[in-house]
Amino acid sequence: MQTPPEHAYPTHWEADVVLRDGGTARIRPITPDDAERLVSFYEQVSDESKYYRFFAPYPRLSDRDVHRFTHHDYIDRVGLAATVGGEFIATVRYDRINDQGLPAKDPDDDQAEVAFLVQDAHQGRGVASALLEHIAAVARERGIRRFAAEVLPANSKMIKVFTDAGYTHKRTFEDGVVRLEFDLEPTEQSMAVMRGREQRAEARSVQRLLAPGSVAVIGTGRAPGGLGRTALRSLLDSGFTGRVHAVNHAFPEDLRRLDPEDVPAVRALREITDPVDLAVIAVPADSVPEAIRDCGEHGVQGVLVLSSGYAEAGPDGRERQRALLRQARSYGMRLIGPNAFGLINTAPDVRLNASLAPRMPGAGHIGLFTQSGAIGIALLSGLHARGPGDGGIAGVSAFVSAGNRADVSGNDLLQYWYEDPDTDVVILYLESIGNPRKFARLARRTAAVKPVVVAKGARHNGTAPPGHAVPTVRVPDSTVAALMRQAGVIRVDTVTELIDAGLLLASQPLPAGPRIAILGNSESLALLAYDACLTEGLRPQRPRVLASAATPDDFRAALAEALAADGCDAVVVTAIPWVGEGAAVSPGGSEGAALADALRTAATAQPQKPVTVVHLAMDDLAETLAAPAQPAEPQAPDGDAPEPAARPTAPAPPPVPPAPARAPRPPAPTGPPPTLTARQAPPVREAEADPPRRPRREPLRIPAYPAAERAVRSLAEAVRYAAWRREAADPGRVPEYDDIQEAQAGADIERLLDRLTPDVPSGRSVPVPPQDAEALLARYGIHTVPVLPAPDPDTAVRAAARLGYPVALKTTAPHLRHRPDLGGVRLDIAGEAELRRTYTELTDFLGSPEELRPVVQSMVPRGVDTVVRAAIDPAAGAVLSFGLAGAPSQLLGDIAHRLIPATDREVAEQIRSIRAAPLLFGWRGSQPVDTAALAELLLRVSRLVDDHPEVVGVDLEPVVVAAHGLSVLGATVRLARPPATTDLGPRRLPVY
Repeated sequence: MQTPPEHAYPTHWEADVVLRDGGTARIRPITPDDAERLVSFYEQVSDESKYYRFFAPYPRLSDRDVHRFTHHDYIDRVGLAATVGGEFIATVRYDRINDQGLPAKDPDDDQAEVAFLVQDAHQGRGVASALLEHIAAVARERGIRRFAAEVLPANSKMIKVFTDAGYTHKRTFEDGVVRLEFDLEPTEQSMAVMRGREQRAEARSVQRLLAPGSVAVIGTGRAPGGLGRTALRSLLDSGFTGRVHAVNHAFPEDLRRLDPEDVPAVRALREITDPVDLAVIAVPADSVPEAIRDCGEHGVQGVLVLSSGYAEAGPDGRERQRALLRQARSYGMRLIGPNAFGLINTAPDVRLNASLAPRMPGAGHIGLFTQSGAIGIALLSGLHARGPGDGGIAGVSAFVSAGNRADVSGNDLLQYWYEDPDTDVVILYLESIGNPRKFARLARRTAAVKPVVVAKGARHNGTAPPGHAVPTVRVPDSTVAALMRQAGVIRVDTVTELIDAGLLLASQPLPAGPRIAILGNSESLALLAYDACLTEGLRPQRPRVLASAATPDDFRAALAEALAADGCDAVVVTAIPWVGEGAAVSPGGSEGAALADALRTAATAQPQKPVTVVHLAMDDLAETLAAPAQPAEPQAPDGDAPEPAARPTAPAPPPVPPAPARAPRPPAPTGPPPTLTARQAPPVREAEADPPRRPRREPLRIPAYPAAERAVRSLAEAVRYAAWRREAADPGRVPEYDDIQEAQAGADIERLLDRLTPDVPSGRSVPVPPQDAEALLARYGIHTVPVLPAPDPDTAVRAAARLGYPVALKTTAPHLRHRPDLGGVRLDIAGEAELRRTYTELTDFLGSPEELRPVVQSMVPRGVDTVVRAAIDPAAGAVLSFGLAGAPSQLLGDIAHRLIPATDREVAEQIRSIRAAPLLFGWRGSQPVDTAALAELLLRVSRLVDDHPEVVGVDLEPVVVAAHGLSVLGATVRLARPPATTDLGPRRLPVY
């Protein structure tokens, strides 16, 4: 049926996956070399499982069976195996069949019969579900659209695998057999099921690393010092609740316990009779493979590699790192590192410090992930300085510093923290993003339930730091920042800002709006806070300045009054040491502690509004506010003291008027145009239910800052994040336009690719000829203004007569394209004589017709020139961009970006988000243009790229938006064969 070259081994089908229990397995095609593995695997399967597979007793496989199950053409017959340690634990295969259920003879047959077999010891781990995802993707790639499976009624586990997958299916019962048929086209439900399973599996794999029952430190030195001995000391000093073992092949044979730590000491991991959950490896890089092998054979669940000498050391180290990852995954283990700083879990029932940190941080609700050990130290030290001790404002729930992050990355921690009830704020320091598309998806889902604060290093050099073997993202950092904002991520620039924002978000509720009250006993400090609020786009009220001798009671009364006001969403308190006499401070106390108690008392009475403090020369105030303390009884201004309440992390405030923008913005257009119907965009959260939340009733803590700018910047980030949370609850709709011809466009694209890419290397894009590009865009209701070539004056005259006067004469030479300022565009040509004269002037001034490539185009209504683009970065995914044509976008970079598919709400906000947007809305008395038509154009481009991954680039420039309607004057389209795997495919772990 197919030509022999298509039978080549499909390497891109290989994948590492995380299973339900957090372990990993490798999925790959079965080859003829797997005959012995298949026989061994089958011998370990129970008679019952064999009966369920073959509907009859089938104790052993014949030679013919082995040959049939290991020889495939990878088109009509495909077999995949899940392996751990190189051995099969499960298999799946499909055979293409016709409508009568017989082996297919016609290549157009699009149905296949599928069957699974899972080793009994591995049933319940989600192996079959993972195999189904991958075999379904393989089948779709080979033109199969439906699966059929026959299952015995008693085989309820396998029936559940099929029915729970989320595909559209039909179930019948005949001759004592359940027959299931289901379409392989992904549905919203099947994607939600797949991503829900991915989240739970990856979260479980991280949980196993953070909460081990036993830890072995491999490479514990015989003398104090060194990586291994330091890691061992950290484990013991933290009060780890599990078992600890020291491992070193150089220990004396008679050594049983290591002094002075008094922990069991062994020469090899196999000497430990109990299970080991986590291995900390601190041996030279050349000895790490042996340590990994020992861990795999002992059944260790995860490894933390502190050793260096990998990708950060050059090409040889990069290959050593890839081999390390392959080896660890072959045993089903997750890997942190290499060159890692370590991990910490402050949960009282764990108390794990498997890191090189000099001290165990206090317990709290901030989750930290860094790719840099130095930044990890800085974050832990900075938090400790802001709130030492368990229960303080700067307490940490978990910390992971992954070094080269060959395996476990920030994406895995986002999966874990999304459902972790002990983590209220996620802080990430990233130097590279291996899979930005997945990161944006996970960050958006996590940000819908808790803040995600990110600082990214290595933003401007375009390369990953040494040791980070990841694909280079070609999109500029400004685009990455815009996409992060769209995903609800709070993007900051420095470690200090990470800590500042994290402290406020971890301790205060989200503000209901941008209205900020400012009070304090220093007019100058209050004015600094006022100016900072205006700079950040907030709406500060006139500061209330107390007397320089104001007492803590005066502060308490002023704060209580501000919080009780309806026009206030948050309060900034400024404080300097006061001067005065009286009993404001109790004997033996300090002014800072007294003021802290007063502020806590007032804030507790209004727990739904955030409070932040700016202080000068009052370190005791900051320390007291940050430390855990029982709140005083609240005192309401009217004397009625409400019951103290825990401060909520996500209130549901009534809507408030938005802050005024720096330039006027009209209200968004209401309702979709009458020519379309709309479908609801996918919800922000993809899991089956909201993550669990542990109710907490904790002492009130208020963040304090030594500078007004830092406090206000953190508060502004909280305001913007709270607004995103409210908007994310209704993300808008992805429109369905009646005139879109999706199927016809797909057929056009396939024909163009066959014609344009016969000799083009895989993955490289090609430009579509202008006429074909116009026809493809027209399939999606995007119509360009006709343009005719004019290589000489006579041809130009005939073209103008065909189009009708008035016309425009334009050059299309690359150096003059989209540069009307250079004189390459002449407008409003009314007749033949003027056209001939203009043609001569143009060629005399700028060059010959061969250089200029002139064209003639009809005139369109005047308006604002804009540019609409869509592009696909292999790592970042599909991005929709918009800006004004010319200097605003090219010189000033005033471009707004959104992820594809974009919703109507996102596009409306995108248009208004550029700095030059007032030009579209009647700036200084000009006529407003048709932004509704512009939004529709953006949505149609988004749909085109989303529906057809082969469309890797669309460039519409200029798009003239008039008072009524718009005109697309220029368009280019680029096509490429889609990559074999994307974030939309079956779940898999990345390999760099």
